[in-house]
This record gives sequence, C-alpha cells and structure tokens, in this order.
Amino acid sequence: MASGGPTPTKLYTRTGDLGETGLVGGSRVGKDSARIGAFGSLDELGACLGRAGAALGDGHPEVAELIVRLQHELFIAQSELATPPGVESSAPRIAERHVRRLEDDIDRFSGTFEPVHTFVLPRGKIAGSELHVARTVARRAERDLWALHRTQPQRSELLRWTNRMSDLLFAVALSVNRADGVREIPPDYSK
Repeated sequence: MASGGPTPTKLYTRTGDLGETGLVGGSRVGKDSARIGAFGSLDELGACLGRAGAALGDGHPEVAELIVRLQHELFIAQSELATPPGVESSAPRIAERHVRRLEDDIDRFSGTFEPVHTFVLPRGKIAGSELHVARTVARRAERDLWALHRTQPQRSELLRWTNRMSDLLFAVALSVNRADGVREIPPDYSK
C-alpha cells in the first residue's frame, strides 16, 4: 500500500538499546557517563526554562526574550559537550562573549531590586517559582560539568558560563517576583 506523502522520520534509532550513546566523531559512551550526565542536566535546564517562559504568559517580554536566547546558548553548550577531546568539530562553542553577556544580564536584572544580603525562600508566583527551579537545575548542571572536568578538562569559558547561568536565573527570579508584587522572605532559622 503506497502513500502519497513523505516517509515519516522515526524518533527511535535502537542504537542506544545497550546503554550507550554516540558522540560527535562516532565514538560511543555509556549513558551514565559524566559527559552525558552534564549534557542531560543542560538539556533539563532548557526544558525548565521553557516552563518558566510559558509561566510568564504575555508579561515580562524582556525575560521571555532572554529565556529563548538562553535556550539557544544551552544548545551551543550541549554541542560542545557532545564533542569529545581530540575530535575536530566546526560546531559552535561557548565563548567569552557569552560569559560577558550573562554578566551584563545579571547586572541589568539585579539593578531592578535592592541588594540581597541573605538567602531567600525560593518562591513567588508561578513564573518566579519556575525561574527558581531553573536556577537549581543550573546549579546541578554546573556540579555535573565540574565532575566531568575532574577527569576530562573542559574549557574555562564553558565552566564560567555555566556558573553565571545560575546567578542570572536568581537575579531574574527576584526581578520577576518584584515586578509581580512578591517580596523576598529570608529563611527563619528558629522554626
């Protein structure tokens, strides 16, 4: 029976059925390797940012635009992680300009509220809360990247960019919360 449309692309390849996945250049590594762990945390962060963006609705267009840019940058970082040491690739990499841009973003968003000198409860309306969740996933991605770095050194730009990401998401979460009328609550250690 012939169909008139294009042949659909299958979403499965079966190549990972034995617990390995392919990297740029054709080598294979375990799905539980440190490299794939770091890659997966960055992937999860992108999905968390998507949820945060959806929670923004039509409000906070500057934040919505930033989220999309960060999702694009996460794909650059994942592309870099998918390329093992010694493999030549023309894929883009996280560069110094990406680190500087995050620092500029941190300064811009943190300038919308008074300096914070204590920890704060990760809360707020839905958008602010989702940004706090994304911040914690960014911290995990950073830890995973450092675990990989201990055995397979990573470029300093990628390490610094990942560190700045969670700082930026903290600043953006507080900025969104403030704009939505939510004030920070410091932890009460007497409870």
